[in-house]
Amino acid sequence: MAVTKELWGKTNNNEDIYAYHLTNSNGMEAVVLNYGCTIKNIFVPKDGKKVDVALGYDDPKAYFDNDCFLGATVGPTANRIANAKYSIEGKEFNLPVNDGPNNLHTDMNNGFHKRIWDAEEKDNSVLFTLKSADGDLGFSGNRVFTLEYSLDEDNNLELHYHVTSDAKTLINLTNHVYFNLGGHNAGSILDHELTLNCSKFTPVIDSAAIPTGEIADVAGTVFDFTKGKTIGQDINADVKQLQCVGGYDHNFCVDGSEGTLRQAAFVKCPATGITLKCSTTLPGIQLYVGNFLKSKVGKENTEYKPRDGFCLETQFYPNSINQEGFPDAVFGPERDYDSVTVYQFK
Repeated sequence: MAVTKELWGKTNNNEDIYAYHLTNSNGMEAVVLNYGCTIKNIFVPKDGKKVDVALGYDDPKAYFDNDCFLGATVGPTANRIANAKYSIEGKEFNLPVNDGPNNLHTDMNNGFHKRIWDAEEKDNSVLFTLKSADGDLGFSGNRVFTLEYSLDEDNNLELHYHVTSDAKTLINLTNHVYFNLGGHNAGSILDHELTLNCSKFTPVIDSAAIPTGEIADVAGTVFDFTKGKTIGQDINADVKQLQCVGGYDHNFCVDGSEGTLRQAAFVKCPATGITLKCSTTLPGIQLYVGNFLKSKVGKENTEYKPRDGFCLETQFYPNSINQEGFPDAVFGPERDYDSVTVYQFK
């Protein structure tokens, strides 16, 4: 196992963008950037070749826009917050109104995916650190965010998040990597076979994709992936929950105890045979299948189109801060944020 570093570009502020290559003896390689703490490539060995299963860009400047969040670390909060506001102990906080009347992924232009993170190289990992002052982006607390990417000999790409804060604050981090196990340039992912260890999900109100507050059973619905099926099997069904958001873009509740590392998802590509197992300590996983992935020229001049990639965004439930009965996403001096997500490839 090894970690190497290369200068990959410059930001508009003339800051250095570095690419860190994590490799193991099996030939697997993950490339992560200090810009946005972004996953740029995931190379999986297959028949003597390497298949890049993560959508992304070859040009650093493309990440300065990246309005689809390819590979990005999203923070301090991912997903949606109703009416772009929330309260902690009676104090109201306001966020950018950037998704209808709501907030999506904190801040499109100034969020953590648009910042340079400090980086420390280790034997088989890179530890990224970002400090965020009280009031930054509409959040309380002087906070220190760390995300350590590590790769082991079992092809486990682990993401270990940790946050400390000197005041109670809302935290809901995730990574927004788009996977295509046929290769980033293989086109549609609707034939991928998906199993979710999730017997419940959170229905949404309408196209704004804010959860209703219900935690519903998937049994007997198009949201039942417990026994496995292709992503495309039911995606175009005459079901309002699907139609209002263009397909699957829903939070699923991971079975088992929050805080324990357990399997959340398993995906197989029939064309390559490459599989992905996702495990997490977090309570939820957002399945997004690129319904609104805009046509973008990505790596190797590939034009990415809707449903050319899928996301398994491990996180707290959307709008948890405003919804009684959802997991508690408020952290502070007496409660550090700490989570682990592992993507294993075979």
